[in-house]
Amino acid sequence: QVQLVESGGGLVQPGGSLRLSCAASGSIFSINTMGWYRQAPGKQRELVAAITSGGDTNYADSVKGRFTISRANAKNAVYLQMNSLKPEDTAVYYCNARVRQFDYSINDFWGQGTQVTVSS
Repeated sequence: QVQLVESGGGLVQPGGSLRLSCAASGSIFSINTMGWYRQAPGKQRELVAAITSGGDTNYADSVKGRFTISRANAKNAVYLQMNSLKPEDTAVYYCNARVRQFDYSINDFWGQGTQVTVSS
């Protein structure tokens, strides 16, 4: 199996910054796409940002210019630098990895989620 462990959430004032980290471990042959999703109370989970193994990125319109996703392939890790945070960014943030395992199957795995609260 594959485990994703997130860290870096917390409480921050509007305009502040946070950096989320996620590291994958376990039965991993390679990782295709890694990404961050979020879910606010009463809303559906939505994509925030994603990055391929080659470094191509994709962002939700609501975070473009404020958030930056990056990854360290050798560490099976992905990061999300969040700047100019707004109250509407408040949500539980989940790390996702699309993993090719040693039997060549491709499966999606999720972290446990980390709370980000933007409030004065």
